[in-house]
Amino acid sequence: MKAGIIGLPSVGKTTIFNVLMQGKAAAGPHAGRRLEPNVGIVKVPDARLDFLSSKFNPEKTTHATVEFVDVQGLVRGKGQDMALAPVRTVDALAHVVRAFQDESVPHSEGSVDPDRDKRNLDYELMLADIASIEKRMERLGKDLKKVKSAPLEKEFAYLQRAKAWLESEKPLREMEVGEDGKKLVKGFAFLSEKPMIYVENIGEDQLDRLRHPDAHTTLRPNTEQTIICGKLEAEMAELPDEELKTFLADYGLAQAGAERLIRTTYRLLGLISFFTVGEEECRAWTITRGTNAQNAAGVIHTDLADHFIRAEVCHYEDITRHGSMQALKEKGLLRLEGKEYPVKDGDILTIRHSG
Repeated sequence: MKAGIIGLPSVGKTTIFNVLMQGKAAAGPHAGRRLEPNVGIVKVPDARLDFLSSKFNPEKTTHATVEFVDVQGLVRGKGQDMALAPVRTVDALAHVVRAFQDESVPHSEGSVDPDRDKRNLDYELMLADIASIEKRMERLGKDLKKVKSAPLEKEFAYLQRAKAWLESEKPLREMEVGEDGKKLVKGFAFLSEKPMIYVENIGEDQLDRLRHPDAHTTLRPNTEQTIICGKLEAEMAELPDEELKTFLADYGLAQAGAERLIRTTYRLLGLISFFTVGEEECRAWTITRGTNAQNAAGVIHTDLADHFIRAEVCHYEDITRHGSMQALKEKGLLRLEGKEYPVKDGDILTIRHSG
């Protein structure tokens, strides 16, 4: 899975990236003029996998991962093609929005207004999409004058609808699209079509918002939001695990901001994890909710999907209750499922195959 981090200059975007990566990517006004994105891969924290690893004591434990791409700060109205190119292939966007007050760090818009910044950056994405649509429609129009083609006419009609939607100042992520349209959308890599997480970067004087999230907030289609105090999280990211737990407890928090952001990304994209276990490796695998057993096997290796026979299935909670796979076998709690079985979050799979 891949997510892009975007935002206006001086909103703490690269600070959030460093929190995720526990890294030292350059931040600040000069970094905002960089052309190359910061790219990093972060492990998805999963206490279930850690528990399974403690039970099976494997040679290797492999967490699921998320790749984050942090692009330069976007200057409104300046044309964003170069800056946005690296995030055209991501699965979701995380828009870091400034909510903290700091007179020593001027805001590019002159004042701190999260709702305004959300709207303005969405407009930038929509304008980039309109430009892409107009170029494609111009080419299609020329092609359709030469030869009639049902697929091209269908594509042209979709683009007309998408352009009208964008011109009504609504991002494509809010437009209902059928299965055929979804295939077209994937090929175009529209920016405003990508699921969006708004990440409000708050100040240390606003920490009550972490303990009491805004329950009244109404989210628009294909959007999520989370709150992070970048300054505080940067301090926390350097702490050993035990000190981090104490630090979180002192602030009344259950999770660090990086974990909340990753979990929000999973929820937005409808992703879940299943596990494979053994003496060699315990591993978490990421799939879309509703994926069947055969396709889940293909995530492990394409040969397993091609030669799939059955999946031997139990659940993580079965192991926590009964202690071992042997105990589950004795109690008849290991079951065989066919290729159409919808894999559940926390399932432990052993794939039987003919390969």
